[in-house]
Amino acid sequence: MTHTLRELLAAERHGVLATVSARRQGWPFASLAPYALSEIGDPLLLFSELAEHTRNIRADARASLLIQDGMSLADPLAGARVTLLGEVLEVAPAERTLAQANYLARHPTASEYLAMSDFHLFVLRVREARFIAGFGDMGWVSGDKLRVLLQD
Repeated sequence: MTHTLRELLAAERHGVLATVSARRQGWPFASLAPYALSEIGDPLLLFSELAEHTRNIRADARASLLIQDGMSLADPLAGARVTLLGEVLEVAPAERTLAQANYLARHPTASEYLAMSDFHLFVLRVREARFIAGFGDMGWVSGDKLRVLLQD
């Protein structure tokens, strides 16, 4: 499980972010979200203040990020996928330089967005994850264990 999970998070560049809608009475709201990984393995996300998902996480930080193996799109249920659950928070000023470097290493064209005043880096502080490596190979992993697995 560890090897496949690490490979999945490293290989993919975007996922589907689900937030709690601030304007639609708490209905789930999903949107495409490019990501990179922080030094400890938490997803880094770059959002505009104009985006619906930004409004949502400012009101309720709970979110999940689904990342799917892009090589299995023809048969998605057979491929690896993970849903990361946690809180999305703006990256702290002390962590911003390293977070920007990690994000730009994964998404070099994002430098134009980072130069705009309404774009900010956020981090999904993972509490737990549901990982499915394939049919019958699945389980829950705590956020702390996930970070350890990603560092090994």
